[in-house]
Amino acid sequence: QVQFEESGGGLVEPGGSLRLSCSASGGTTDRFAMGWFRQAPGKGPEFVAAISTSGESTYYGDPVKGRFTISRGDAKTTVHLQMPNLKPDDTAVYYCAATDGYFITTLANDYNYWGQGTQVTVSS
Repeated sequence: QVQFEESGGGLVEPGGSLRLSCSASGGTTDRFAMGWFRQAPGKGPEFVAAISTSGESTYYGDPVKGRFTISRGDAKTTVHLQMPNLKPDDTAVYYCAATDGYFITTLANDYNYWGQGTQVTVSS
């Protein structure tokens, strides 16, 4: 069964950048619509970004629109989230998600595969 694992999180100062990666094992990412969600302490899950199976369509949550970029890796086993100009409000655990039931979706309940999460902390 395919599994997904996030990497690339860490501690960064405000204005800094991080690049998160979601890597698939036991399969490839190209048959899945992929998404990123985050959850900050004391808050519910929040949609961050999604990319279609073809990679031609992307959606972004309002707090990150115009800043973050989701993309598919050339090897068809990774999806990336480029996060420049980070703010303290971006602090959260970031989760990679995959679905083989939708072309693209922003709803957490539509995803049937999830990674374990990677911590992103933005602080001076």
